[in-house]
Amino acid sequence: MEQLEFDILDELYFVLSFEKLMDEIDCESKDDLEVALRNMVDKGWVKVMSDVDTDMVEDELESCQYEHCYFLATKKGLFAHNTM
Repeated sequence: MEQLEFDILDELYFVLSFEKLMDEIDCESKDDLEVALRNMVDKGWVKVMSDVDTDMVEDELESCQYEHCYFLATKKGLFAHNTM
């Protein structure tokens, strides 16, 4: 697990917006954060939400703009985070 991934999971015990997550972690750019989040979604570590209560469906993930989304660590992601 990369340091950025670890830092992201450290913040996603609760639902956070992209903007709030960007403020909380040490990430050089929005693009870097988006790439890391997309990789983590692919690994099953993070889920993407359209708002604080609604998970995005699989079809929406490819075309969504992450800067308008919310994120939460999955059980698999928390397990990976806590076994580091």
